Amino acid sequence: MLSFLLYNYDLPVPVIAAGMDFLGMRLVGELLRMSGAFFMRRTFGGNKLYWAVFSEYVKTMLRNGYAPVEFFLEGTRSRSAKTLTPKFGLLNIVMEPFFKREVFDTYLVPISISYDKILEETLYAYELLGVPKPKESTTGLLKARKILSENFGSIHVYFGDPVSLRSLAAGRMSRSPYNLVPRYIPQKQSEDMHAFVTEVAFKMQLLQIENLVLSPWSLAVAVLLQNRPCMDFDALVEKTLWLKGLAQMFGGLLLWPDNEPAEEVVQSSILLHSNLASLVKDQVILNVDSGDSEVVDGLIFQHITLLMCSAYRNQLLNIFVRPSLVAVALQMTPGFRKEDVYSCFHFLRDMFSDEFIFLPGSTLRDFEEGCYLLCKSETIQLTLRDILVTEKGKTVLEFLVGLFKPFVECYQIICKYLLHEEEERFTEKQYLAAVRKFTCQLLDQGASQCYDVLSSDVQKNALAAFVRLGVVEKKKINNENIFSVNEPATTKLEGMLSCKTPIGKPTAARL
Repeated sequence: MLSFLLYNYDLPVPVIAAGMDFLGMRLVGELLRMSGAFFMRRTFGGNKLYWAVFSEYVKTMLRNGYAPVEFFLEGTRSRSAKTLTPKFGLLNIVMEPFFKREVFDTYLVPISISYDKILEETLYAYELLGVPKPKESTTGLLKARKILSENFGSIHVYFGDPVSLRSLAAGRMSRSPYNLVPRYIPQKQSEDMHAFVTEVAFKMQLLQIENLVLSPWSLAVAVLLQNRPCMDFDALVEKTLWLKGLAQMFGGLLLWPDNEPAEEVVQSSILLHSNLASLVKDQVILNVDSGDSEVVDGLIFQHITLLMCSAYRNQLLNIFVRPSLVAVALQMTPGFRKEDVYSCFHFLRDMFSDEFIFLPGSTLRDFEEGCYLLCKSETIQLTLRDILVTEKGKTVLEFLVGLFKPFVECYQIICKYLLHEEEERFTEKQYLAAVRKFTCQLLDQGASQCYDVLSSDVQKNALAAFVRLGVVEKKKINNENIFSVNEPATTKLEGMLSCKTPIGKPTAARL
């Protein structure tokens, strides 16, 4: 799509880093190659020769100024519509010619792409529920032509300001270590360089997030999911307008046709997503009726629908994450002491660092930003020692907690599963299958309404967080990651998430 856009504006068409999956498509693979795609393996598997040849190929294009290089920082598509944590491989490669003084400067251009309706929304929901992704094929592409007659709304592409790598590195990174070794000899990346690349990657992602366009449907569905299974249409319009104002106050970029009545805007959004919601007798109903549910590969239809709705709600999370984590911390903390709320915020931010994008080492700044936005919306008042909730702010806090509480509940449920896990050791594949079975039983029994825990993205992120927090231990045995549960740590974490165990204080920070 970007190639088509740039071609139409008479701009240089980029060369694109593409996965090997597309290379096997008859005719299409060659067409993509001729259009500028170059193919790479998803993982290099320690193959140093492949890495050396591939990185030299990319650096040669940069050195010669052949064409701009287009790649995705996440390294894959997001099935849940959340921004994924970045991968650093390609970014390392494109930055190296600058540090070796082979080019004067390198410009990084963050591009944000937003969709009114996601083309593969159903496929993504199935993948999150554990159904393997269909293999890309030319036959499958031709069969998919029929969906082109459907309405998918608009696509919004925002080109951010180019960011100079030279400016980012000025006063921060020295290029002199690269002068001491011939350019053709690969060098092991220093800790300082790794930290710099990590910081640049997260900064680029935050710039992309700033320029994402929110649609009216993402606002409406966030309200609907907190009022399942149905809601009065007029109440939905009123609450959506309220949320629109809050999102704009928090810095969200919205596409809202102001020349149309709000009722028409919300109604047209429901019509665009008629597979997910319906307007029946002034009631907006999510299409999750279990009476007519079909079971596909053991999965209930309503779970698929709710995960599809969650993907649109997730588009809001980036602008609400900091004030929402402050709101959740306020709810989980006994009393209103600022120091205690910060401790809880610190804990939540660390735990959810795989779920949401945070600049490393900026916990205090994120807390202050969250508090500032809540003060701006007149939700809280700050004193020297306390955070006080205003009467007006109770509605805002209730919504923000409702927006992020599912993630807290997901991690709590996974803790419960780990405490019930009978196997001493397990692989990630075994863990995903067992967690899905455990959570399906909870949902079927009515013991939980948290369908988000069925998402394999949440399950994988929780496992990574638990390893980082010492709740789960990871060892490599015969080139395979094996996990084991630290029961005392898991019990403590489950207690902290359910507010039974107080959250300890992090390293001292001036508030």
